[in-house]
Parts: sequence; C-alpha cells; structure tokens
Amino acid sequence: MEDWRNGGFGLYLHWPFCQSKCPYCDFNSHVATRIDQKRWLAAYLSEIDRIGAQTQGRVLNSVFFGGGTPSLMEPEVVHGILDRVRATWPTANDIEITLEANPGSVEAGRFRAYAEGGVNRISMGVQALNDADLRRLGRLHSVAEARAAFDIARSVFDRVSFDLIYARQDQTLAAWEAELREALSMAVDHLSMYQLTIEDGTAFGDRFARGGLKGLPADDLGADMYALTQDLCDAHGMSAYEVSNHARDGAESRHNRIYWQGGDYAGIGPGAHGRLTLDGARWATEAPKAPGAWLAAAESGCGESPRERLSPTEQADEYLMMGLRLREGVELARLNALTQQPLSERGLRDMLDLGMVEIGAGRLRTTAQGRVVLNAVIAALAA
Repeated sequence: MEDWRNGGFGLYLHWPFCQSKCPYCDFNSHVATRIDQKRWLAAYLSEIDRIGAQTQGRVLNSVFFGGGTPSLMEPEVVHGILDRVRATWPTANDIEITLEANPGSVEAGRFRAYAEGGVNRISMGVQALNDADLRRLGRLHSVAEARAAFDIARSVFDRVSFDLIYARQDQTLAAWEAELREALSMAVDHLSMYQLTIEDGTAFGDRFARGGLKGLPADDLGADMYALTQDLCDAHGMSAYEVSNHARDGAESRHNRIYWQGGDYAGIGPGAHGRLTLDGARWATEAPKAPGAWLAAAESGCGESPRERLSPTEQADEYLMMGLRLREGVELARLNALTQQPLSERGLRDMLDLGMVEIGAGRLRTTAQGRVVLNAVIAALAA
C-alpha cells in the first residue's frame, strides 16, 4: 500500500482576498478593490481538471476553502468548484467540505447558498471576544457581530469551528480564562486556539522590531495560558487532539488530519502547497504566490511552480514533525518503513527519560509536557 493512503486524500483551495490585512497575519492574503470572480472560477476549474487527470480514481476525503477570506466568494463560484470536484473524483460518503469565514462577511442567504452547494462545515475567524483587543488585532468586526455571525452559521451548518488568539497584548491569565469559558459556552464541536506569534514581514513584526509592540506576555505567562487552555477544554469535553486544536470526539477536522497523518493533498490557488504521490514518488507542490501571477499561469495551463521530489528521509521527517502534533502520535513501523535512517537513539532515550515522549501500542507520542516544547522534542529525535 502506498504510504499516503494512511492519511487519505484532500483538496485545498486558496482564495487570496480579504477586506483588510490584519497586522499579525503572514498568510498569503491581499486586498483588492475589484475581483473578476467568473475569471477566477474558470482558473480553479482548469486546475482541478489538470490535477484530476493525474489522480484519477482516488477517493476524495475532504475539501477545504482557505484564505484569505473565502466567505467573500460568490456562492456561484463555490457551487461551480464543488460541481467540478464531484465530477472529477469519487468522494467519500462522509466527505468534509470546509469553508473559512470572517464574521464581517457572513450573510444568512450566502451561507444557505454555500450549504446548498455542498459545504458542510464552517471555520470562523473570531480571534477575540473582547472589542478592544479585536481593534488591536486589526479585525473589522465587533464581539456582537461575531456572535451574530456564529449564530447564523449554527443555524445553517451542523459543524462550526472558530479560532481564538491568546497571549495578546496586556492580556492577563484571568482575562483569558473568562474569555475561554465564554468561548466554550458557545462552541459546537471544535475550537482552534493559537498563541499570538510575531512574524517577520507583518505589520506587527515591523512594529515589534521598532520596539513599538508593548505588553506582550512573558514566556511563563504564555505557558500558563496554554496549560489553562488544556485544563478547561478537557473539563468541557473538548480535549486537544492536536497541539492547537480541540474537538469533541468524532468532530476533529478531517482535512487537517490529512496533513498531520501524512496523506496526499492537492493545493490549488495562489501560494497553495500540496503533497502528491505519483508513480511511486512523493512530490512537494507549490503555486505562485501573487494572485495575478497565479491567475495568468492557471489560464496558461499550469498554475504550479516546478515540483520538488521528496527523498524517503524527507518524507519520514515530515511524518515525524506533523504526526507528533497529534495526540496519538506516529506509528513507529510506518516511520521506519519510510526511511533507513532510524530515530536518534540518544535523542529518543533522552526524551523518554525526561518524560517528553512515550511509546505504547507501536506508537511514539508526545506527553502533555512534551507538547509544550514540541519543536525541541522533534529536533532531539531527528538529530
């Protein structure tokens, strides 16, 4: 069996446009005053046809519209894409089709139209339940608007997730606890919680470099917030199945699990990445980042940069790095089958002795203590 089948097959579609650029965001998102959505639809369809011809017969497990702000897409565009997807691949009976949304772009009629087209899960970028912090984060919506948008989504879709950012400027542990309790009272089946990180090339990154971003919590407070998040979510039946993602049993993001479990996924759209196993080789794919450049390339027949073939060692490293993010960890037999280069014996022994990882039922997984310093654990195991 080809290794990718352990993780499944998904499709990621990137919509690069937003109403505004958030100061913390390092995603490939752009503000545009005019978008020819029919032209964009034609480009997406052309790319689906191209990749579909290379992956005929595969069962598609998930589709994810990411961005950017995909809820700015006209429903006709989403309908057209999903019609072509269903005509291109056989789909799983329980296929998960997720669309990301920002509260300010939510309309009841538009959401009903997305559902009629086949979308069955919404992931909403709420980010904070505090109006002052929403303004600091550059968000265009208020808490009241976020709640109203969330209620609309719940009325249309059975599965609704939303994101929050913690360790924000001047945020206290008590304030985060109160906000998290409020979020858990709203949650349907899934929550994503991300610690604020300052990325180079963002407005926050530039401000931080100039010494202008004040009030960021110390590392110890950030760690306390992470620990509190785990405890409260566990108590509410929303345990972490991945470092930053919490869900009720059975409500995990199937699409993201394809990434973390080393499955194959086609990436379509500006800057989209993918992993495809073709003719026994695994390839890393990437598309041009600039929307205009991608659109022109797709219209010319290939919206993709030259592919890079991954070595067995690179495949094993990716499986280790992504799989250890999951609560169940990685399958040791599968890891060993990918490469002839075993894990560092000394690194593994050290991590076991320190209580950072554990082995059981043929799997290597991080402990709660190890997940806090996951990057260091991965570095030690791969050394």
